[in-house]
Amino acid sequence: MAELNTMNDLIAVEGANLTPVEQAAIVLLSIGEEQAAAVLRCLSREELLEVTQVMSRMSGIKVEAVKTAIQTFFDDYREQSGVHGASRSYLKRSLDLALGGDIANTVLNSIYGDELRPKMARLQWASPKWLADYIANEHVRMQAVFLAFVPPALAGQIIAGLPLEGRDLVLLSMARLDEIDRDLLAELDELVDRCLASFDMQSTSIEGVKQVAEILNRLPGNRAQVVELLRAHDPSIVEQIELSMYDFLILSTQTEAVLSRIIEEVPLEQWAIALKGAEQSIRDAVLKTMPKRQAQAFEDMMRRAGPVPMSRIEASRQEIMATVKALADSGEVEVQLFAETVVE
Repeated sequence: MAELNTMNDLIAVEGANLTPVEQAAIVLLSIGEEQAAAVLRCLSREELLEVTQVMSRMSGIKVEAVKTAIQTFFDDYREQSGVHGASRSYLKRSLDLALGGDIANTVLNSIYGDELRPKMARLQWASPKWLADYIANEHVRMQAVFLAFVPPALAGQIIAGLPLEGRDLVLLSMARLDEIDRDLLAELDELVDRCLASFDMQSTSIEGVKQVAEILNRLPGNRAQVVELLRAHDPSIVEQIELSMYDFLILSTQTEAVLSRIIEEVPLEQWAIALKGAEQSIRDAVLKTMPKRQAQAFEDMMRRAGPVPMSRIEASRQEIMATVKALADSGEVEVQLFAETVVE
């Protein structure tokens, strides 16, 4: 009996130690597919990815863990239940009677936000370039309204995908937005419906060049021979693959000897630009490799440089990696293209 009690205690601890996301995953797995789908539609992209990843990894869940998760859910529900605010449908019927349909819709939109937002939330899964191509032929005001309803990060990527001529007009139109009339909202609703219908028919995009670069980076044996075989079929695609293999981030994984040779070849002024906003691991690796006096002079140079356009930073990084590739191709350095497990 004592052993049984000890085992029950261990199981109970397993349930008590569940994270909130794990508890949510258990509840979703317990309520059935349709109900779980309805809940998932209410989550943000990040929340949905987090909880579904946990759901996919769960197996052999103990009964006590399930009981704990569901009990916690109902405890939280009881704490927050009671008299709730009126639902949108309740307010809609009441305001229609009191104020009329048009005014009721205006009031409801100011309270709840437009009904478009749940639809727009689905578009965060689409490629920004695809969305940009889809709205490119719409008039500027419609583009501005469309972008106003998506998260700023996604909106920025979509604008970057629009033709250069006219981006300023789209941003200006967005800045001038205050209230959106009903006709324009109806037009936007139609655009979003068309967009979603087309999006549902799209295939999944794969970054083939990047995938091949990752495979080649990890391929045992003579990678150069495989690259040359590929080059015989399509030299242009191999050039893209090679560029993808030489990512600026790999500098943080190089040996001190390799970095010293690269630092000799690249002017300090170029390093000062390329390391602006770079990963701390890269900056630490480069500074550690430099002689102390040179590292101090380099840090002073970076401080004096001030803000630098991102395009110039990217150009400097590409030039450095072209130098790294040239040194590797000539056999002067042996570049480690991915982080390997090492044994002392």
